[in-house]
Amino acid sequence: LRGASSPDVNRGGTNPQQVGLGMDLSSIDTVFSVGVPDRTDRGLDVMVNGEGFFMVSGDGTDNGLFYTRAGNFDIDEDGNLVNADGLRVLGYKVNDDGEITNEIGGIVVPLADSIPPKATKNVVMEGNLDARALAPDAGATPPIPETVARQTEITVTDSLGTNHKISLAFTKTGENAWKFTPTAVNGGAVTFDPVSDIPIVFDSNGQFVSVDSNTDGILSFSVTGLGNGATEPLTFDVNLSSLTQYGSESNALMRSQNGTPVGVLTSYAISQKGEVEGVFSNGKTKILGQIATSIFANPAGLVKMGGNLYRSSANSGDPQVNKPGVGGNGGLQPGALEMSNVDLGKEFTNMIVTQRGFQANSRIISTTDQMLEELVNLKR
Repeated sequence: LRGASSPDVNRGGTNPQQVGLGMDLSSIDTVFSVGVPDRTDRGLDVMVNGEGFFMVSGDGTDNGLFYTRAGNFDIDEDGNLVNADGLRVLGYKVNDDGEITNEIGGIVVPLADSIPPKATKNVVMEGNLDARALAPDAGATPPIPETVARQTEITVTDSLGTNHKISLAFTKTGENAWKFTPTAVNGGAVTFDPVSDIPIVFDSNGQFVSVDSNTDGILSFSVTGLGNGATEPLTFDVNLSSLTQYGSESNALMRSQNGTPVGVLTSYAISQKGEVEGVFSNGKTKILGQIATSIFANPAGLVKMGGNLYRSSANSGDPQVNKPGVGGNGGLQPGALEMSNVDLGKEFTNMIVTQRGFQANSRIISTTDQMLEELVNLKR
């Protein structure tokens, strides 16, 4: 309404007179603070617990690359890891040995994948043989017959992935002396080397001493005639050094064996490091790929593309791609999805405060009207 004037010798300066210039929109900013996790317990649901975006594209390359925080992934018909819109999720690929490489591309879960069988090489036994068991004595009156004090089974796997059960019979032969005899559960022309009556010796404290004169407790077996097309003998070591001979019930058994049958892919899941793990029917797991994430110097500079997708812009900075949890990239939280990061309680409170403020300001009109009415009445 009036500009400012500078002071002179006769009068001081005056300020400008002006009314408000109205309301204007300052900016529209996207807030990328981490939202509250919503636990789903679904193997292919994952959220970024910190800074970072998943990378997706239509063909699994960096052509037409999008960035997203939405981690509700799935597997398509070809085994591609995809988001809800069918865009392929990018990550680090694996080589033929199952090792993660630096090559980035679409992650593929081979639905027909399998793990070849592994023949048994080591069997470990543990448990106790009852020291109170009687040894045979043919010269006694009446004679004490030979009695099996403990009979158990071990399961071994041949080179073709077929499991075979072998029965082990433990018989006491004398003071602190035992023998054990292997037999094939399925019968047939199965032969063992050593054949049978393998001696086991304990000391007077019930501790293992030797098996077949081997103080290390390792006994090598060679089994032939198992069938199933396996032409090579099944050779494996049995470790008996953990056996004891105490005056309690016999419970010797197989603790472990390292053979595995063929495994087919049955399920998959994502780890905190973004590793896509395949779970196979033989209990083994294999890394199928690792999800990659990217961070930006200015994530608010990303361009919204709809459908929870973003593109980089001149003000977002270049993406810094890395593995989850490395180089400033947030780690992943499997089995959960990120909810909205908007605090609805706070927003509703602010809205009520604004409403009350507007109500209070609107009373100015009523008050001004009353004052003017009184002014008019003064003439009367």
